[in-house]
Parts: sequence; structure tokens; C-alpha cells
Amino acid sequence: MYVDTFSLDVSTRAPTGQTNAYLVSGEPVVGDTDAGPRSDDTDHEPPSDDADAESGTAERADTDPETETLLIDPAARSETLDTVVHEKGLDHVAVTHTHPDHVDAVAHYATTTDATVWARRWRTDRFREATGVDPDRTFLDGDAVGPARVSDTPGHAPDHVAFETARGVVCGDLAVATGSVAVAAPEGDVRAYLASLRRLLARDPPRLYPGHGPVIDDPRGTCERLLAHRRDRERAVREAVAGGARDLESVVDDAYETDVSGVRDLARATVVAHLEKLAAEGHLRWDPTTERVSPVT
Repeated sequence: MYVDTFSLDVSTRAPTGQTNAYLVSGEPVVGDTDAGPRSDDTDHEPPSDDADAESGTAERADTDPETETLLIDPAARSETLDTVVHEKGLDHVAVTHTHPDHVDAVAHYATTTDATVWARRWRTDRFREATGVDPDRTFLDGDAVGPARVSDTPGHAPDHVAFETARGVVCGDLAVATGSVAVAAPEGDVRAYLASLRRLLARDPPRLYPGHGPVIDDPRGTCERLLAHRRDRERAVREAVAGGARDLESVVDDAYETDVSGVRDLARATVVAHLEKLAAEGHLRWDPTTERVSPVT
């Protein structure tokens, strides 16, 4: 089993300015000795209005990892990626989630290869809107997609999944080697994100292949660091409210020790996601309409 990395230049808020696409296959790219980066570098979800999703649903059957290739998160094209896809062939295309910096080349590979295009069941409308492509088949948690198996990992995005392989987990925007992952309203769900991190931690994979930045060789340490970061941010938000902050802007000012003026919109959305979690758990009151917050007395 091989996981080849293609770091692609895209429009993204990630510090690297790139998104990683991954080609999972039974054979290495010619000339590669490892999977290093290549730069140019029970389901209870509600039914959606895409009634045709069922017709392409994946059956829970294993495939032969020695003969299948899977392209994950083709965020853009590159000469190197195009060449490798042409040389190795392509059987499957899928994404970890449908944010714009992960999907822009899905349509190209869908139309220029015979690959089966996959999407999360109940999320095909979202997939179609993001990619311009109708998926051929859909998957659920635990389904095999070529040489990988799907694991639901919502939090960063509601449709976020990871792909488990023998080499490690292609984890999208669930984890990064340094810094933190954005879990920001309105799509970010802190409770779901924490649950996904704990699930990944319990899987104990040998390595993680993230959507941005280098391969993670210490999955356990990384997951524990990201969990601690979220706990620290939640503590700061609670302390801000306990200290008298009563509106969103005040909570943002008090919850961040560093200057966030350059990313104020992201800081606000992150704080909102934490306030939503704390309100759902009964720790405070949050009014999204007025953007007012108050402690529970």
C-alpha cells in the first residue's frame, strides 16, 4: 500500500497556501521510495432532497487494494499529478469534505478518467454544488472506497470524513502537524470535532496524512495537542464571560491573548462555535441574533 502526496497551490487560509491531494494505491509512483510530498509541490442523519442518492449507495464490500487507485482531495491540477494519474490510472475520486480548497479539480478528473466519483450519503447536494459533479456512488461510515475505508469525522465541516489505509489515515482538516484546525461557525461544531479527534486517537494509526502541511508521524501526540488546544480555548471563553464580557466582540477580545486583528473574522467565528457548544451544554446563555452572552445563574 502506498500513499503519495501532491501539495497543490490553491486559494486557502491555510498558512502553507497549499492543499494536499493523496493518491492511494497498491504500487508506488515510479522513482518514489516513500510517500513524501510532491510539490509543483447506525446512521441517523436526516434525509436530504437528493432522492437519487440511494441509487448509487456503496455496498459494504471489500476491494483489492493491490489493483485499485483512489485520489483524495484533488484541490487543483498540477503537471505532476496529471502525469501520475495518466500513468497509474484512476479508479476512484473522493474528498474529505467539500470546502472550496479541497475540491476544485474533482470535475477535471471525473470527466477525463473512468474513475468512480464518490460522495457522503445524504450530502450529495452539497457535493454537487461544490464540485459541479453528480457523484456515481455514495458511502457511509465504514464503507470501503477502493483501497481505503471511510470514517466519519465531522466538526471542521458537517460532511467531513477521513480515509483509513494500511499506511495511515488521510485525515483532511481534522488535524495538522503544527498550529490548529479552524472549527468555526456556522459550519464548525466543536463537540463533533472533539468527538472526531477522540475517535481518531482511539484508532491509533501509524501516521496521519493531513489536508495541509507535512505528514504527521506522531498521531497520538498531535491529537492530544489539538484536544488540549480546544480545552484551552473553551476555558478562555468561559473565563471571559465569567469576567463580565457580555457581547461577542468583548468575548473575542478577552479570549485571545494575541493580536487577532488580521484574522478577526475567523476568531469571531471560532468563539461563536465555542459559545454554541457551551450553551448547548448549559454552561451559559448565548443569543446568536443579538450576539449577547450571559452566565447561567
